[in-house]
Amino acid sequence: MTAEARREVIQQAATEVFAERGYQGASIDEIARRSGVSAPVVYDHFTSKQELHRALLERHRDELVALWREHLLSDEPPEARLPRAFDAWAGYVESHPYAWKMLFRETSGDPEAAAIHRAVLDGSRALLAPLVGATPGAAALRDLEMAAELIRSGLTGLALWWQDHPEVPRSEIVATAMNVMWVGFERLGRGERWTA
Repeated sequence: MTAEARREVIQQAATEVFAERGYQGASIDEIARRSGVSAPVVYDHFTSKQELHRALLERHRDELVALWREHLLSDEPPEARLPRAFDAWAGYVESHPYAWKMLFRETSGDPEAAAIHRAVLDGSRALLAPLVGATPGAAALRDLEMAAELIRSGLTGLALWWQDHPEVPRSEIVATAMNVMWVGFERLGRGERWTA
């Protein structure tokens, strides 16, 4: 196995262990065992558990942002690209359940790990804001970062709910996301505003 392939195996195993046990409950020994290597081999690729944890959080965040970028930044009309983007997001949630749990369900009693987790999520908000701004109707929003956080946290909640209700088909998850989020942007695009 090449070093790159071995690193991928370690990252897959580590994602599962972190998702199942959280940062504090995860151990390099368990990650090594699931990877089929020894702990020193894991340390050949990552200098510490913290570095491995950060690398995985950033990887999964970046994969999600790339997915949004691929589907939202196109010349197609929004009514075509938004459902496709939501479907691609739902596909990621389905095919990467451990990554999803690690990114959004994990809590850590370790202050340094918690700070890294917060920084990665803050980074996702900053990366999503320009994508939200490219959506018709978004120009009316005063703060794109707030809107990005609302969308990110809403979809996170929906994904976590879906993991507890796996009998719900992906198409229904996509339809729910579209009905809640697209309708709001569509109305904003027509100039409608809510005022207190």
